[in-house]
Amino acid sequence: MGRLILTNATVLDGEHPAVADRTIVVVGDRIESVEGPEVASPEVTSGPDDAVVDLAGRTVMPGMATCHFHSTYHELGSTQLPYGSEEPPAFMALQSHQNMMEALRWGYTTVVGAGAGQDVEPGVDLAIRRGLVPGPRVVPCGRELSTTAHSNDVVPWFWNMPGSGAVWICDGPDEFRRGVREQVKRGARIIKLFVTGGHGTTSPKARTEMTRDELAAAIDAAHEKDVLIRGHLANKPAIMMALELGIDVVDHCDEMDDEVIAACVETGAFVVPSIYFPKVFVDFFPDNKAELAHMYEVLPRAEAAGVRLLLGDDYGAINFPHGAYGGELHTYVEDAGLDPLAVLRWATVNGAALTGRSDDLGTVAPGKLADLLVIDGDPSVDISVLADVPPVAVLKGGAVVAGALPA
Repeated sequence: MGRLILTNATVLDGEHPAVADRTIVVVGDRIESVEGPEVASPEVTSGPDDAVVDLAGRTVMPGMATCHFHSTYHELGSTQLPYGSEEPPAFMALQSHQNMMEALRWGYTTVVGAGAGQDVEPGVDLAIRRGLVPGPRVVPCGRELSTTAHSNDVVPWFWNMPGSGAVWICDGPDEFRRGVREQVKRGARIIKLFVTGGHGTTSPKARTEMTRDELAAAIDAAHEKDVLIRGHLANKPAIMMALELGIDVVDHCDEMDDEVIAACVETGAFVVPSIYFPKVFVDFFPDNKAELAHMYEVLPRAEAAGVRLLLGDDYGAINFPHGAYGGELHTYVEDAGLDPLAVLRWATVNGAALTGRSDDLGTVAPGKLADLLVIDGDPSVDISVLADVPPVAVLKGGAVVAGALPA
């Protein structure tokens, strides 16, 4: 089996500014070497079975991770309830796969679930891993766990007829332990909790939907089973409680301040700010304007302090489709004033760290898996070359899975 040799590449390795005139050699599914112009030309060193591709200065960067992903969502809110059971499970599995393929087309070679209907996401992940269908690397999630009458427990369950949907109701620590274990049994490798209202839900941000004992039981149960756990967290008291109890991922973190920043750094928790959704719907939620202004101001401080920030948002909601991921990049760079290189690091280095695969993913370096993007232009200088058009080519494990390499 021959090598893939990418010449005349500008390499944006995930951690440092771009460097030009590099040659990347891929053997099988891994990067063998990243060399400068001092090496011999590939015309001399390549073998008869090697594929040599001149990138003509195009940028090569690591595949990205989107870390708040609702794979079964499609125009959520536009159809009749029940939430998460809008379609049959087989249909939702196909919808899940289609949305994952859309993310892959835009350069997200890893997706991390944040709640999905009908427990289909683990099955789609299994189909991808076994080669039945193409797709990104997946950290699958199941249904969100929270308490009776929480923000999304709004479904009239049709005279007590059974329903599954996207919600698993638990009341009390023991039920949360069982709920987590049940989701793990069904294949989830990350657990989603709905801890507070706010951030686009019908409940006020100040409402905390879970008790401390319930939250502690859920986090402990997840860690006992060696899976990640995340929480919809908007108000500061709940954020601080979840951080103290050891939550892995804080979703939204709307009341982030210097104390929250310090706690995130101390605990090593990840944060998915997901501010593109409230930006798009700023006119529909009266508190959004002030909350957005606050997040625009605080996120550069969080980045400077070393908070492990991630990309991802509530794509699939009504009028907020999968594939609109570029708006998120524009929002962080243009509205929050973050350096594009920092935001790209969220998507590469931090995404790999969340999934526990820093040894394999997140940077362009020898020994790493060849999850690579080929881009016309340098997104660390102009984010639009990545945000507004899909990559020229997307490679997963050295194979082109979207787009095409130059002839």
